[in-house]
Amino acid sequence: MKSSTRVFISTALFAASLAAQPKYDLVLKGGHLVDPKNKLSAVTDVAIHEGRIAAVGKIDPAQAARVVDAAGLYVAPGLIDIHVHVYAGTGERNSYAGDNSVYPDGFTFRIGVTTVADAGSAGWRNFEDFKSRVIDRSRTRVLAFLNIVGHGMRGGQFEQDLSDMQVKPAAEMALKHKDTIVGIKTAHYSGPEWTPVENAVEAATLANIPAMVDFGSNRAERPLRELVTSKLRPGDIYTHAYSGLRGEQEESGQINPALLEGRKRGVIFDVGHGGGSFVWRVAVPLVKGGFLPDSISTDLHTGSMNAGMKDMLNVMDKFLAMGLSLDEVILRSTWNPAREIRREELGHLSVGAIADVVVLRMETGNFGFLDMHGARLKGSRKLTAELTLKDGRVVYDLNGITRPDWETLPKNYQGEGRGSGARRTRP
Repeated sequence: MKSSTRVFISTALFAASLAAQPKYDLVLKGGHLVDPKNKLSAVTDVAIHEGRIAAVGKIDPAQAARVVDAAGLYVAPGLIDIHVHVYAGTGERNSYAGDNSVYPDGFTFRIGVTTVADAGSAGWRNFEDFKSRVIDRSRTRVLAFLNIVGHGMRGGQFEQDLSDMQVKPAAEMALKHKDTIVGIKTAHYSGPEWTPVENAVEAATLANIPAMVDFGSNRAERPLRELVTSKLRPGDIYTHAYSGLRGEQEESGQINPALLEGRKRGVIFDVGHGGGSFVWRVAVPLVKGGFLPDSISTDLHTGSMNAGMKDMLNVMDKFLAMGLSLDEVILRSTWNPAREIRREELGHLSVGAIADVVVLRMETGNFGFLDMHGARLKGSRKLTAELTLKDGRVVYDLNGITRPDWETLPKNYQGEGRGSGARRTRP
């Protein structure tokens, strides 16, 4: 055989093999896509290849290695919860740098959350322990707000010690780990001084990241108005916006005008539900009056997850029950928080973006949602996560919608459908 003929045959075989390769690893077919960044809310297909969004639009299923029927379901970017506590495993009692925190993977993928930001559980003294103990081992993408308190959120006198609220080492640690640390946090301070806020903002300024403020005790010496109209910068985050504990609502039931002034300045208002920071008698009138949160977050910890808060979808459901549309709720749980923490590679499904995706089912019926005092608001809509993908891989599949029926597999099938042509999905 002539060499030119062999080259032709080899080239033809190579071309044929390429043609036989699926163009996409997975296609979500016929779901209602909600992608607020791209202002998309319509029934369409989404294709994923090598961990990235490869195409959005009508897609030929023959081009995919796996096709998932998403008809009747909602497809959205992976949820981003910017207020959690996940510095677990130290064994320290009554501490958010210990037993009050939870390991993230048990509370994220099953509700469609692919990214969390720990809200100040660790300070500069113990951040690297937190990183090695939890962040580097987690399948969930874990980012962090660094506490201005060097010892972190360990309760008691740790969080009242002004001498441990040091600007320079906090900023240096944030810059050292700028791939992970997305902000500086101050929380739980009960004294009259502005030092925690001022130092957190100064450290955040040096590190070029936002500050997040849990304003602690309500003190006449440091009023809410001054915080949001003077102390905080545009892009800084006021969390626990619907707690009513620090004058967010006036005696008349109307919103404190300071919040509106702060919003005009560019201050961000975050939910941060938690175990004691969300109450219907504040949230309902403020939301009805048009003061919607910039971001929805949980303040997940051992106290909140079994009380009124429960999980991210439950908090999202509460805003559905207060009249927000699904598109509005998803915006505040994906693209808005991504921008707030300056991780704009997340929170959307643009072609080329990281393929963090949640497939949601909207259930209708009679449901009840609780605030921090156990008061109930009735609702008729409730979200369930059917499927979660992180970096293009299936990490949670409630009803096996990505898997083959067992009757279709070989007699002695094993593992996750191996031998059927189905790919393993474990990261």
